[in-house]
Amino acid sequence: MTVAMTPSRPATPFARSLADAASGAGDEAIAAYYAESDWQPLFTAPDAAPRRVALMRALDGAGAHGLPVARYDTDGLRARLGTVRTEGDRARAEVAMARAYLAYASDVGSGALNPARVDPQIVRAVPHRDRLELLRAFARAEPAAFLRALPPQVPEYAQMMKAKLDLEQAIARGGWGAAVPEGALRRGDRGPAVVALRDRLIAEGYLARTATAVFDDAMLRAVQDFQIDMGLEPDGVAGAGTIAQINARPEARLHAVVAGLERLRWMNGVTLGRRHIWVNLPDFTARIYDDGRLTFETVAVIGMDQADRRTPEFSDEMEYMVVNPSWHVPRSITVKEYLPMMQRNPNAASHLELVDSRGRVVPRGAVNFAAYTPRSFPYAMRQPPSDGNALGLVKFMFPNKWNIYLHDTPSKSLFLKEVRAFSHGCIRLQQPFDFAYQLLAKQSDDPESLFQRVLASGQEQSITLKEPVPVHLVYYTAWPTPRGRMEYRNDIYGRDAEIFRELTEAGLVLASASD
Repeated sequence: MTVAMTPSRPATPFARSLADAASGAGDEAIAAYYAESDWQPLFTAPDAAPRRVALMRALDGAGAHGLPVARYDTDGLRARLGTVRTEGDRARAEVAMARAYLAYASDVGSGALNPARVDPQIVRAVPHRDRLELLRAFARAEPAAFLRALPPQVPEYAQMMKAKLDLEQAIARGGWGAAVPEGALRRGDRGPAVVALRDRLIAEGYLARTATAVFDDAMLRAVQDFQIDMGLEPDGVAGAGTIAQINARPEARLHAVVAGLERLRWMNGVTLGRRHIWVNLPDFTARIYDDGRLTFETVAVIGMDQADRRTPEFSDEMEYMVVNPSWHVPRSITVKEYLPMMQRNPNAASHLELVDSRGRVVPRGAVNFAAYTPRSFPYAMRQPPSDGNALGLVKFMFPNKWNIYLHDTPSKSLFLKEVRAFSHGCIRLQQPFDFAYQLLAKQSDDPESLFQRVLASGQEQSITLKEPVPVHLVYYTAWPTPRGRMEYRNDIYGRDAEIFRELTEAGLVLASASD
């Protein structure tokens, strides 16, 4: 932060009080702003009423964004403004308004929480705006318009705000009705369980109001639409998984939406890229977007829910793909999984080569595995290119310190499961070849032939992407659909529950059935 000019000495009683209040606030930006502004008020001058009104309205509306409203103490601000009697009172009210403004502007524009403190595996370079510049810009701008422009301007944010309001209204009405009894329901069924299912589908907006007690075609289509939005197999049968989701309380959905709003704020100002890859971990999918349009999608397998295997969240750039890759076994897997196996049986995991520090293959018989600990084991392990290679036949590289990448896999059966958290952290793709063709289509008239020619060589080769492609590994358990509804996914790693917990501790207040 830089100060544009050398401040003058405060000359009036108000200016002296303001200087004392600003320095006592413990906020460098506030002190610097008023000093460079010659101690002129931003909020409490007679002509500053539009700015005061705009700010108080924004603070009153902070709850609609899922922000911790207790942080802004709007009642305390109003009380302070209403009891100004001296220039000292006015100066202290001025600084209190500035602090509330900066807290709100930062929270609504960049998020109320530090993502790395929520979970170290949420690695977001949050684009915070300079606090001094926020004060300068607010002084120059039309207040209401400036405040409206602070939150993310992407349509998904507005859709999530609407979803939050709808869910709070549902909660205020007492929820979505009685739970559907356990047990599979399908087309042609009738009875009280079907009526309960009908009522929940109507309440949740999937079925037009009807008095039918029969699981008819309209209900079948409604169940399928619901299943699609929940990431379930759209077979139209209300089995255990579907009923568990349809019985979810609106409070649980609201928590997911609030976490999603915070996550969008963390990415406010991040340029996704005209072409980018979007991997939503709880959705188990990888997508390619071109100019905002979905051009490719494949299901994916992500890291299993264990402390050292969960896939982190971050953004990077994909630079190249490796065809016929070798698998260089991560050190943690080598010493935690394979070393104990080889200590029991030197020929265990025989599909892997033992490699020394110079890259030379070492015969198993030349090594006394029992002599080493995980810390002292001097060898690496590598799996040569093959159809059975753990990485399959292609991997997609965006070099990062976590050694996370997208890749093929010989374990195809895992893609048939609804919950696909099985890897050591990397992301496996069901359709890696088609994914490669789509990426190469920007630089080749015949991307399939280009890829297959390299593949047929059987040799490990890299294909550089002429234009690196931004990759965003994200985690949204609530996300708006193009049809205007909300998709919900399970909080597979518990990260959104932690976001909601920390927002609540910071002062988040949500509607309840008793409101």
